[in-house]
Amino acid sequence: MDEDATGKKVDFITISAEKMPFGRNNFIEVARKKAITGDGTNEFISLSRGYYLPDGSERFKKSVTIPDDIKIKEFVIEKIKSL
Repeated sequence: MDEDATGKKVDFITISAEKMPFGRNNFIEVARKKAITGDGTNEFISLSRGYYLPDGSERFKKSVTIPDDIKIKEFVIEKIKSL
């Protein structure tokens, strides 16, 4: 459980996630997650980069989240495809 900017307790639940390995020991993860607070829930998409440790465990380096909004998702998909 984490605290948000207002100090409220937040639980994060991963609904679904898929990873794609690249390079020697790196991966990209795309996940649908849910943040749960006393005020309600919020679903979002998480794009994360991470790496595998020698023992096979994972560490995340960087992450960005986008709202679960069709217009925003279409914008991101379109811009990635056009690069």
